[in-house]
Amino acid sequence: MVAINNRLYLAKYWVVILLVAMSANIKAQEEISLEDDMRPVWEAGIFAAAFNSPEYPAANQSQTNVIPSPYFVYRGKTLRIGDGSIARAVAVDKSWYELDLSLSASFGANSDDNLARAGMPDLDFIFELGPQIKMRLSKFEFEQHGRGELFLNLQTRGVFSTDFSGMDHRGYVFQPDFRYRQKGWLSDKTALSISVSPTWASEKLQDYFYQVDQDFVTEQRQAYDAKGGYLGTRLLVSVSFNATENIRMFVGGSTSMHEGAANEDSPLFLETNTYSIGLGLVWTLLQSEERVSGR
Repeated sequence: MVAINNRLYLAKYWVVILLVAMSANIKAQEEISLEDDMRPVWEAGIFAAAFNSPEYPAANQSQTNVIPSPYFVYRGKTLRIGDGSIARAVAVDKSWYELDLSLSASFGANSDDNLARAGMPDLDFIFELGPQIKMRLSKFEFEQHGRGELFLNLQTRGVFSTDFSGMDHRGYVFQPDFRYRQKGWLSDKTALSISVSPTWASEKLQDYFYQVDQDFVTEQRQAYDAKGGYLGTRLLVSVSFNATENIRMFVGGSTSMHEGAANEDSPLFLETNTYSIGLGLVWTLLQSEERVSGR
């Protein structure tokens, strides 16, 4: 029985790793190519990354996670998988907009290791899934610094948490994302990405992060009834470059600004500004000889 439980734990752990890796790899792949780049129809390899980020929005403690995972990208004539999104139908791609699915995922937090949440339930692994519309607002050509594109991505996602013994719906988020990408920023193989993403969350998700029920009140933590509304705005800057012909590296940093958030008065809301850093690589091991436009 112990051996079975251990195998189940490992299986659950790798499911978490794969979902978080899929989310991170989608973002990494999105930064690599611009609209007119020619890329393999399919490619497969290894994705690895390490991130240090707050344990939850506006937390004053951070955690570091390392993500190793295989990856696969397919760029077909009518369907594309893993190419900057989970999946999308090329039939709905237009010159100025695309419709596809948005995925986001994050590790949970152990309340025993978090002073503000001591004695409260753990925060489980969270994943978010929903539709998004990507609108290309403008293109730029630079004489010495390559090409750039400006996007507005409108994203609405359902939020779910799980400890893999069950799953709970945690509400919804709405997240417009203004994103500028420039390929050839420092060299032909260097890409720069800058994004600004304000986020609004439903009351159910805000409850998950900031609510303090009477059962969890202490001398240092008063009761608090969370409400839906503005959660915060993230500013992200990342750079990717070719380390070798088959290995592309990326490094990035972000700050999340929570001033004016709906639940600033919660005893679990501790930092107005938080910071995250991450680095990783995409190592292509196999790819097709046939090429197709990267977007």
